[in-house]
Amino acid sequence: MRDVDSGIAAIVGIADAPLVDGRVSPTKTVLATQAEVAVAALAEAGLTLRDVDGLFSTGLWGIGNGLGPGVFAAPVLAEYLGVSPHVVDSTNIGGASFEAHVGHAVSAIAQGQCEVALIVYGSHQRSEQSRSQGGRPALFDQQYEIPYGLPVPLGAYALAAQRHMHEFGTTAEHLAEVAVAARQWAMRNPNATARAPLSVADVLASPMIADPLHRLDCCLMTDGGGAIVLVNQARARDRATTPVWVLGHAETTTHWTISSMVDLTDLASARHGRRALEMAGVRHEEIDVLEIYDSFTITVLLALEGLGFCGRGEGGAFVAGGRTAPGGPTPMNTSGGGLSCCHPGMFGIFLLIEATRQLRGTCGDRQVPGATLALCHGTGGTLSSGATVVLGRD
Repeated sequence: MRDVDSGIAAIVGIADAPLVDGRVSPTKTVLATQAEVAVAALAEAGLTLRDVDGLFSTGLWGIGNGLGPGVFAAPVLAEYLGVSPHVVDSTNIGGASFEAHVGHAVSAIAQGQCEVALIVYGSHQRSEQSRSQGGRPALFDQQYEIPYGLPVPLGAYALAAQRHMHEFGTTAEHLAEVAVAARQWAMRNPNATARAPLSVADVLASPMIADPLHRLDCCLMTDGGGAIVLVNQARARDRATTPVWVLGHAETTTHWTISSMVDLTDLASARHGRRALEMAGVRHEEIDVLEIYDSFTITVLLALEGLGFCGRGEGGAFVAGGRTAPGGPTPMNTSGGGLSCCHPGMFGIFLLIEATRQLRGTCGDRQVPGATLALCHGTGGTLSSGATVVLGRD
């Protein structure tokens, strides 16, 4: 394993917005939510907005979330916060955006372009009821999908799940195991939105939304906000918090629409995430905590296979028997994930926040004992993009 002291940049501040029944305060705007988590994350690190010289943010593209298109998220937020960063990045590759932002921030810090990078996300999609299945404009190649009834993104993931079942014998029970394990972690997280006990039978009895995906195979729809502060090595040593070092990162985009995905059972964007492990100099078996984007249960199986934690087609067997649940040998999505904790449209930033808490050892009842290495993997679009970050602590 690489000596974490050699890390270029470290996470020194994190914050997420408190939710009540999946919602933020009805009096807040999205920008207000983002500002609150940004200031809180900086305060935890002993910094202020005056210290920020790199700003990374994006939003739900084409959704009325107060920011307009995601490509303008960072400039709009910079104006709202009253900062003039040297580095601005609104890269939007869906739910993987924030893992990509970490990689971009590390590169900017390594080049001396900034010293304090702030990554922020916020959405009020539940309160605003601003996300629908297939109701978005049929842009680009989606003109060949949405007008003909494919609910996006749900229908695309259902197609991948059906193909996985056909090729490898994956079952609905295998998919349900992912949701059940996430719920068991959420039951240990007082801030999770869904905390009622859940069984495989419960998942299979929930309404079928897009065959073979049941309602409980699908992520929550909540509000939310999160922020992360990364700093260079010199500043990291002066912080009050335990620095969590970025040891490796990688990102890939392979397509946009599901009709252009070459193989529905090969998440190539996750496969390229193995570069992050190579950069970090760690082996799969050394990872203590996995934080894998769980927009749908099939997303997790495909990501685990692509990243190399199991063989192709073996994802269902890998998660069976509570392997990723509390007490299992492969702790995963320890906050409850997008399936049970929260999912405000784009969940990637919350994977990083939870991994940081695990490596700091501050997760209470859901703490993974002795965790020193974590892997976060985001998936964006219709299995379109992936970004992976390996984190470690001293």
